[in-house]
Amino acid sequence: MSSLCTLQPQASRVTRMLNISKVQLPLQVPTFSRSSDRLLQPLWDYFLFNHYFLISSPFFPVILCFSSYFFSSLPFAVLDLLGDKVPSIHHYKIQQERRPTMRMMAKSFGRAVYNHLIFVLPAVLTQTCFMPSVVLPSSALTVVEVLIDGLAALLLFDTQYYMWHFVHHKHPQLYRWVHAIHHEYMAPFSWNTQQLSIPELITVGFWSNLDPILLKCHPFTTWCVTIFSIWMSVEDHIGYDLPWGLNHLVPFGLLGGAPAHDMHHQKPNSNYAPFFSHWDRLFGTAILPGKITEKKVVYSL
Repeated sequence: MSSLCTLQPQASRVTRMLNISKVQLPLQVPTFSRSSDRLLQPLWDYFLFNHYFLISSPFFPVILCFSSYFFSSLPFAVLDLLGDKVPSIHHYKIQQERRPTMRMMAKSFGRAVYNHLIFVLPAVLTQTCFMPSVVLPSSALTVVEVLIDGLAALLLFDTQYYMWHFVHHKHPQLYRWVHAIHHEYMAPFSWNTQQLSIPELITVGFWSNLDPILLKCHPFTTWCVTIFSIWMSVEDHIGYDLPWGLNHLVPFGLLGGAPAHDMHHQKPNSNYAPFFSHWDRLFGTAILPGKITEKKVVYSL
């Protein structure tokens, strides 16, 4: 990073060019000298000076979520379509006798698009009428703070969803009207990740937005958690037990990964946690991955 004397004229020119004063851009050049020792500060400064209007937009979280889902899912959708034409990868498919079709993929992806167009975008538009404009901090966090706060947010969401998931599988009416749409397919695949009912989407969205506020997370931490949690969710649904999956990279079986969630779609009264495995182990709802040969899923609610 340049010296403060060099930064001040540059910051002034950028501020005048963007007319930043009208959007309450919380940038004060002296803060650079105070926080320039932080590893993430140059990256945060880049976002603020070059993409402030994008990252402060109320639609940015929606763009981030949907693009993360799309680009995380797309490679595995291609692998599913290729099937055994890529034997080096197909070898790791958990339910090799079940392969998603283009029709199934289109239905799942279409549901995600429908939810965003019919519910998410109108909800964000309504929110802009009542919520104040976003003012982003000028200072970045340290890498350690991002990791600690991010882990706390993931653990909190994991706890919330475990309880919600458990209740909806044990209550027949809740399951039928809220969660059953996600279990349309016994063998999950990447696009199936966001095949959700509107009530479930509301619940997941509420926690995803509330938890960073409760934990007072920096916006950069919130974005990292969003991208990482969606990647983990997609990886849970891909239907491949890849040796480089997070459940193999993280030791002691702390993450369930694709094998655990694939088992949940085969035996729905097991493996309720979305990411970690500790709640399923503590409450006896964990089932180790294995081959299931039943032709039809039977729900014992």
